[in-house]
Amino acid sequence: MPDPTVPPTPPVPLDALLARADLGLRRIAGPADPAVVVHWAHTSEMADPYPYLLGGELLLSAGVHIPDGAGAGYFDAYVSRIVAAGGAALGFGVAPVHDTVPGALVEACEMHGLPLLEVPPRTTFSAVARALWQLMAQARTAELRRVTEAQQSLATAAARPDPVPAVLQQLARRLGGRAVLYGPEGTPVAGAGPDPGAEARTALAKLAEVVRPSGPSGQEPSDARPSSASDTVAGVRLVAHALGNGEGFVLGTAAPQRDAGDHTIASVAAVLLSLLTGERHGGSGADRSSALVRLLLGAAPSEVAPLLGGDRWRVVRGRPDGRAAPDPVAASALGAALGSSLVDVAGEVVRVLVPDGRTVERVPGWTLGVSAAAAPRDWPAADAQASRALARARATRTPLLRHGDRPTALTDLVPPAEADAHARALLAPVEQSPALVDTLRTWLSLHGSWDRTAVALDVHRNTVRQRIARCAALLDTDLDDPDVRMELWFALRRT
Repeated sequence: MPDPTVPPTPPVPLDALLARADLGLRRIAGPADPAVVVHWAHTSEMADPYPYLLGGELLLSAGVHIPDGAGAGYFDAYVSRIVAAGGAALGFGVAPVHDTVPGALVEACEMHGLPLLEVPPRTTFSAVARALWQLMAQARTAELRRVTEAQQSLATAAARPDPVPAVLQQLARRLGGRAVLYGPEGTPVAGAGPDPGAEARTALAKLAEVVRPSGPSGQEPSDARPSSASDTVAGVRLVAHALGNGEGFVLGTAAPQRDAGDHTIASVAAVLLSLLTGERHGGSGADRSSALVRLLLGAAPSEVAPLLGGDRWRVVRGRPDGRAAPDPVAASALGAALGSSLVDVAGEVVRVLVPDGRTVERVPGWTLGVSAAAAPRDWPAADAQASRALARARATRTPLLRHGDRPTALTDLVPPAEADAHARALLAPVEQSPALVDTLRTWLSLHGSWDRTAVALDVHRNTVRQRIARCAALLDTDLDDPDVRMELWFALRRT
């Protein structure tokens, strides 16, 4: 399946191919319409190419299929079948079979409105196809650059003091049209860009109702209504996106044309607006700002936790699958999927603070480690739990792994102070090397697997072996002994 975050390869205007001086192509029949685009090139000498065309091709032929004495009827049938298959244009090579393009073929293409290109003898069909791929690659690179720049500008706009109008303004500018945010009642909350006209404006408002969840408080099963819908009215492309915060907000766009990357750009804006409108509707943005100020001024986490909306939270650590380090937009998207905007990007890992009452489910494209629910004073320990859960999830290739809650454990039978003192004494020889401690903890949690430990720690398996051997030497113990392993695991859980 294609990656939905990457715009597809855009088609190439036929005029761009004709402008290549190295090809020497010449249009000799058909409309000179700048809107004609080519999706790919296909060479065929079949008398009826219809079964082999998908639509949008530049069909290349040297006329080998043309029988001696072929008249207007033959060419009319040939061209009509190309048009019926959705062919974009026909390129006819004048060598080596024919010295000139048959006049009857020119007349047929003119009658059916199919652009006919003369391919000179010096230009091979392979050269035409290669030039088309080059133009497509250039167009795709330009489109990817446009999408990347748009994502960066939208993220910057979301950080402004007036984020919602700023994001809408950037979106309207990038799409070359209008962007509107509709509130839960269906009325426009904010907008930017030129007015598309009364007809398109009315149609866009109706389209927003198609995707807006209905029912009490805007709640409805997620599959009851589409998340997006589109239409074209008066030559304007209309698209509505339901924002994923459950508050009933809808993003609508109206643009005169639809480019390949526009859907990706609008989707990024929808994610950002989902977070922004969620904060705006519930006032949580001001509460979080207040919580941050109080923490900076010396308040304890337990004092500011109520401002965040709950007393017990889970720490979720996420790492993207097979991609580079996450950027702020990807991190915000993960937070939106988990239902929280308390997100922190720490290198290759994203940390999200999720209220205890909210179920954490797997997110496609991410590997997640989830801590047990914890009060504010225990959040650092919960973060360590999430870190270990993520390491195990990556090592076992599990999309989501939760830290196990146990009501009663062996550690509960030992007084905490005595257990901590024992742990410190036992691990004292290696405590000065965090790398050794982390490797030992991970190796024990993965039942002594060298390969899985190497994956979890992002190091070579030989490095794991060397570190474990060093631990055994410093601790002066046999790490193959299950009793030793159990005692070390007990100690490591206290640190």
